[in-house]
Amino acid sequence: MMRRRKRVEIEEMPGSSPFAPEMEGQLTIDVYQTPDEIVVQSTVAGVDPADVEIDATSESLTIRGERQRNQTVADSDYYYQECFWGKFSREVILPQEVDPDRAHSTLKNGVLTVHLPKVHKDRLRKITIKKEG
Repeated sequence: MMRRRKRVEIEEMPGSSPFAPEMEGQLTIDVYQTPDEIVVQSTVAGVDPADVEIDATSESLTIRGERQRNQTVADSDYYYQECFWGKFSREVILPQEVDPDRAHSTLKNGVLTVHLPKVHKDRLRKITIKKEG
């Protein structure tokens, strides 16, 4: 005997939508270190690099963007709606001070990778004296 699944309707307030346009998604991220940098990765499949903004300070990183929906589908036509479309952001306090002026990022196969060079305050650096005159 084959069972039919009942479609569950989402109860909502009159005049509202369960996926309101002002809703903003939060990116999932991985943060790890190498000896010389902090690396932050996130999957941003389907996002144009021009729609992503990355801001870094010596102590934090903020990623903002928007995943554009290419087609319009009526809510009543969805069986599952798990993908997030619209604006997203994520701010993370970094575990170590970094040099934001030397940071760089790549986007390959839907994975955004941000490289943040560590500031090594404990490294010994020789300073040469310049003779004036």
